[in-house]
Amino acid sequence: MLIGVPKEIKNHEYRVGLTPSSVREMCAHGHKVMVETNAGEGIGCADEDYIKAGAEIVGAAKDVFDKAEMIIKVKEPQAVEYEQLSEDQLLFTYLHLAPDPAQTKGLVNSGATCIAYETITDNRGGLPLLAPMSEVAGRMSIQVGATALQKAHGGRGMLLGGVPGVQPAKVVVIGGGVVGTNAAHMAMGLGADVTVLDRSLSRIAYLDDVFGPRMKTQYATVDATEELVFDADLVVGAVLVPGAAAPKLIRRNQLSSMKKGSVIVDVAIDQGGCFETSKATTHADPTYIVDDVVHYCVANMPGAVARTSTFALNNATLPFALALADKGWKQACADDPHLLAGLNVQGGRVTYKAVADDLGYDFADPAGLIAA
Repeated sequence: MLIGVPKEIKNHEYRVGLTPSSVREMCAHGHKVMVETNAGEGIGCADEDYIKAGAEIVGAAKDVFDKAEMIIKVKEPQAVEYEQLSEDQLLFTYLHLAPDPAQTKGLVNSGATCIAYETITDNRGGLPLLAPMSEVAGRMSIQVGATALQKAHGGRGMLLGGVPGVQPAKVVVIGGGVVGTNAAHMAMGLGADVTVLDRSLSRIAYLDDVFGPRMKTQYATVDATEELVFDADLVVGAVLVPGAAAPKLIRRNQLSSMKKGSVIVDVAIDQGGCFETSKATTHADPTYIVDDVVHYCVANMPGAVARTSTFALNNATLPFALALADKGWKQACADDPHLLAGLNVQGGRVTYKAVADDLGYDFADPAGLIAA
């Protein structure tokens, strides 16, 4: 199979779909790989590194989209990219379709087969291709939140961990999954007062077992969420409904009850955000203020630490990418129900139910497409 890797074009996105070592693995399986020139410069990998790994370097993204049978990216395709896709191509990348009707329509119109990293599952019910970026985003949420709390950035002027004789900042993490756990871990490491909200009693028990009394946990009722958020200095939104739009947990009329200069970091922004006032921002202009509350809603947070993120992501994506290239998407999905769960769009049909429900498309059962 001819595999193409274009350079990412989203604002301040420095990651790349394949590292040189992943290219070498693809070539060892008998596949050909073309990489757009300078695609790896953001992670410190030059064209020469890709050439040594066996790739062909091409001068423009158009060469990749014109020729490649499978295109491997990191972020969802931008309009100029999905307009170049054709029905005989396979796209393998993050998609986050539920909050993005324009992209969904573009992919449906292209006729391409589109497999999303974020909805591929594992035998434990996890999301293995989302997990590494969730780990990065969770840890980053505390870094960026601590910065946003500084007075010069619009925050309350608080040091996250306080100092002897001065109370630390109160950090509330909504959601105790991979993002929330990593956020809490980092916040506690910096000395903050940390509370995690979740609706899974088993997850709450797990967090208590792992972190002990250093972390506070609470069941996420509406009352508990309001009480904790209104008293927080930093709130991290870490709620995920796989493939679907994130639920809105804090409404616009509730912001005025939060502390002036408090900070919201909405890690769920890729799925539309879990605060009603959230809107996607970029690394170039990451924050804005509503009712004296600082909002950080960058939609590709891990792109800021591109090298770490790319290598972590490739560790997870490479086995699935090899299966798709070795077998073709139909056989690979037939052999692996977890990979089949990643099929979001195929041949002009929406094949992921949460996306179809959220955006008003007829749902095409992916198992039926495989059988046909």
